[in-house]
Order: sequence, then structure tokens, then C-alpha cells
Amino acid sequence: MYVLVINPGSTSTKLAIYNNRTQLIYRTFNHRREELLPFQNILEQKEFRKRIVTDVLKEHGFHPEDIDLFVGRGGLVRHLKSGVYRINDSYIQDASIGLNGDHASNLGGILAWELAKDANKEDMAYTVDPVVVDECEPIARISGMPEISRVGAFHALNQKAVAYRYAAETGKSYSSLRLIVAHLGGGISVGTHRDGRIIDVNSALGGDGPFSPERVGRVPCNDLLNLCFSGKYTYEQLKTKLIGEGGIFGYLGTKDIRDVEQQIANGNQKAKEVLEAMAYQIAKEIASCSAVLNGWVDAIIITGGIAHSCRVVDLICERISFITPNIIIYPGEDEMFALADGALTAIEGHKKILKY
Repeated sequence: MYVLVINPGSTSTKLAIYNNRTQLIYRTFNHRREELLPFQNILEQKEFRKRIVTDVLKEHGFHPEDIDLFVGRGGLVRHLKSGVYRINDSYIQDASIGLNGDHASNLGGILAWELAKDANKEDMAYTVDPVVVDECEPIARISGMPEISRVGAFHALNQKAVAYRYAAETGKSYSSLRLIVAHLGGGISVGTHRDGRIIDVNSALGGDGPFSPERVGRVPCNDLLNLCFSGKYTYEQLKTKLIGEGGIFGYLGTKDIRDVEQQIANGNQKAKEVLEAMAYQIAKEIASCSAVLNGWVDAIIITGGIAHSCRVVDLICERISFITPNIIIYPGEDEMFALADGALTAIEGHKKILKY
């Protein structure tokens, strides 16, 4: 089967074509700020991003009709349990209005569905483990403010993929393991895995947990409230400051950890302190997850792009090695393969296809 995988990010569009599980084509298009400025919202970017996908298909001699399975990254739709979902009209409606927020991931399922429709195969459009997967225990949802629930958006796809990978490598079932998985990327999410579910996790997109290369994470409420009503910022300016231009970028003007490490090598003490503070907060989040598991942790998995940084990983491990000596590093993320593999596994009958 030919599988088309589409993964839109805030400033990039990634796509891949697989023959079953063998990757044939992989392309990443990074979008300059000026390219996206004309669009008022994410949905308006649909045709722009769709044209990128169809141009790559043509470039490699493919037409939509040649594709058997269309898989898009899942967006901010309604909260769902983990699994493989066939995209339907209800999903498209919720993704189009941004039911739980306006984010580029909303376009993943929409583009997969539209291209499948173009090929008269709309029943072959799927998504896997959207960012709004919710398997949290009821106690984990209570925030302390009745109007706000501690359920948000996080890296469910990669968290699940590396947890299953670790289970396979150790010859154990995922459902038998008690894991803490820390995904370190543009956003940072730390999930507690037990009984085959992510029973607690910070909302990486919603402003919860450690600060990251571009997000402020958890900040003192009173100070944030004062900032909101200071008159210095519009809603949109403050939102950008919190998600996109916060965290390391806010302090150092870069979102690239390699740049930060170069600044440190050049003697920049502030860069050293900021990077160490991010690692410190990640370690605190991991340690708090160990309390959720009553201290019984089979393994801690560190994954995501920042896991390539030995400096950051070492700083974290120094503080968490008391929890378990079994700390596994899976640098990077393979969301494209996870999407293709998840959908194929369902098509092959090894996983249930869920209805949205």
C-alpha cells in the first residue's frame, strides 16, 4: 500500500510517502514568517499547504489516485482516547473551527481527507493519536479552578510511539509498564504512563509544565494577571509572547538549542543559566510524575529533538537518577513513521479503527 503522511507544524509542512512501512519520500518545507503573514488564521493556510503536497506528489510521479492510505497529524479537536481514527465530517468540522484551539496540526486531518476525497477514497483518510488524547485519571484533571480543567494538548503521538518501542525492545507489554516519558521539543510534555494509558501529563501547548525553547510553561498566576491588564500588550501580542516567543527565545533570541550551546561555549553566562533552568524544570516535572506512580518507575524515557543535546540530557539525568537507573534516551521523533505505522496496523486488523 502507498501511504501518504502529512504533518503540518506552525512554521513547517512535513510529508512522506511509504510503500507499506518503507519510506520512499520525505520532505520538510520550512515556512518563513512572511509567507504565513497574509493568512488570518490556520484554516486560511489550507490551499497553500495542499498545493505543497500536490506539487511533491507530481514531482515524484504520483497522483492522489495512486495513494491507498491518507494519514494526517491529528489536531485540536475534541478530547479523545488514544488510537486510530477514521476521519469523518464531524472531525473535519471540529478541526476547521479549531474546537480546542487554532494550531497548524488542525490542517493534518483536513488535508488528508481532502486529498482522499480527490481520489474518491475518503474512507481511507485517518489520523493517529491526536495532540488532544485524554487518558488522564479524574484526579489529574482537577486544576483548583472549576472553570479550567488540566487537560490540554501534548505530544501524544511520539509519547505513545516511544513507549511502545521500549516495550518491544524489552519484550514486555506496554500495558504492564510504568513509565515516565519526557518529550523535549519546541514544546515540552512529560507524561506518566500506567496500564497502557497516559494517566497524567502537562499541557505542552496550554502553558503548563517546564518552559521550552519557545513557550513560557507554568508561570506565577498573579504576575501573569498583572501583565495581562498592564495595558502594554494586546491579547494577540501576549499570546505570542506565551506561545512562540517565550521560554529560551524570550531570554536569548533563539529557539535552537545548538545556538544556545554555542553561546555557552563563547562564554555567555546568561545562556548557561537559562539552559540549566530549563533542564531543572524538566527534572522537577519528571520527579513529580514519579509521585503519581508511587515511586515505582520501570523506566524514564527522554525523547524529542532536544534529546540530541548531551548537555541538556546530562543536566536532567543528574537530578532524576535517584528515581530509577533505567533512563532511556531516544533522540528525535519519528512522527511520520508513527502515523503511517499506526494507520497500517489498524488497516491490517491489529488495532481497532475508532469512530470520531
